[in-house]
Amino acid sequence: MDSQLLNCILHPIRMRIVQSLMKNRSMTVQQIAKELPDVPQATLYRHLNKLLKVSAITVIKENRVRGAVEKVYAIDPNPYKTVKKDFDLEEKNQCLNLFYNFLMILLGDFERYIHTENPDLEKDGVTFKSVAMYLSDEEYNEFMGDLIKAFDKVRDNGTSPERKLRKITTITMPTIYDNK
Repeated sequence: MDSQLLNCILHPIRMRIVQSLMKNRSMTVQQIAKELPDVPQATLYRHLNKLLKVSAITVIKENRVRGAVEKVYAIDPNPYKTVKKDFDLEEKNQCLNLFYNFLMILLGDFERYIHTENPDLEKDGVTFKSVAMYLSDEEYNEFMGDLIKAFDKVRDNGTSPERKLRKITTITMPTIYDNK
């Protein structure tokens, strides 16, 4: 498993950069900065360079703008493709730690939301639930294909006054119960 790649992506600011690039397909630093107004530009450049170093993102184009070079960044459609199918014990522990970090980032997002002035879970459409379903591999693949199609329908929506940026997180895994 390329834990360097996973650790890099699972940093809160870098995860937000990756999410912006996934949503917009390709962006310049200025465009990313508009999506992450709380991140200083020097910090943004530092995190972009770290993502480039581990090949999580790539420069797809360079534009000449007033004598300077403006880079256009994009994300590999599947930055986790280097993750192996089978893990040894050390890699399992690394994967567990990375998953924990991922959950802590989600917890931080929720904590920031819940501490806003007037959070309204119902109005803002906040949900969290876990659903267990019995699915064959074929049914599971069809379900995930439908879910991806649903995401694809709205993924490219641009900003507008009536739209809120919403984070939808899915975690899919088989459920193992200890039958002791």
